[in-house]
Amino acid sequence: MEYFGRITTTASYVPQKIITNQQLSEIIDTSSEWIYSRTGIMERHVVTTENTSDLCTEVARQLLQKRSLQPEELDFILVATMSPDYVTPSVACQVQGNIQANNAFAFDLSAACSGFVYALSMAEKLIRTGSKKGLVIGGEVLSKVLDWQDRSTAVLFGDGAAGVLIEADDEPMIIRELLQADGKKAQSLTSGFVTNESPYAQGTKQSPYLAMLGRDIFDFATRTVVSQISEVIADDQVDYFILHQANARILDKVAKKLKQPREKFLQNMAKYGNTSAASIPILLDEAVTDGRIVLGSKQKLVFSGFGGGLTYGSILLNI
Repeated sequence: MEYFGRITTTASYVPQKIITNQQLSEIIDTSSEWIYSRTGIMERHVVTTENTSDLCTEVARQLLQKRSLQPEELDFILVATMSPDYVTPSVACQVQGNIQANNAFAFDLSAACSGFVYALSMAEKLIRTGSKKGLVIGGEVLSKVLDWQDRSTAVLFGDGAAGVLIEADDEPMIIRELLQADGKKAQSLTSGFVTNESPYAQGTKQSPYLAMLGRDIFDFATRTVVSQISEVIADDQVDYFILHQANARILDKVAKKLKQPREKFLQNMAKYGNTSAASIPILLDEAVTDGRIVLGSKQKLVFSGFGGGLTYGSILLNI
């Protein structure tokens, strides 16, 4: 019998500390009204003592607890992140060790804000080729890669993690998907440049902080990504769109261009800001928790992520 991957459980975790727009205006030349009117963001969560692996480990533990599974039952752990604790070991391997999932292979996937969509697609293929259960987690601590004096980036991002348990099922979940990239625009969003400190290395040092050409990303999301989503939807009727939570204006524009009701585009960036690879699964878990989305109901959803790389990916699925 052929098996397919299906999401059976969701979970999320964000740090306790909340930084409001008003608090940011005390250290950056900005105002709460300026931030909200341009982004739809009111506050964001930031870590104080935790790192990316800590947030992702908590999500993994929640997923196992909700499904009453033992860690040894997992076949794999995938973590999508652009802000790992280390270059190596991967966050996924740290999570595997923390929860003692001794039978699971583990690795990170780096696709920035598209990371969760990329990882979910890969996990579903792993189920098709023999795996039975696995975790897909998007986790970020972006507060450590920001220049907190740069008004153009520091006000946008937050920390958090969320994920799903994906298990083998005899009915397909994914209806249609497209994963794409445009490396020609790689410099539109950069972060974490590693300077070569070798005595033999030549060249100038670059900033390790996150830098973004906001207009490039906005145009990319409202043109190229819209086209991709339209192709993935085809003639299907979608119940909800769960897009990367970068900016409320982007969602407004995408909904208008797709000629879809704005209320179908779920939104929570007011509370969390842009959490990159964590934004889609955090929003999904919120919608499952409050009952808007019911796992196993066969509601049709679109997940769409877009960001650094530039990467973009959209999936139409029966949830």
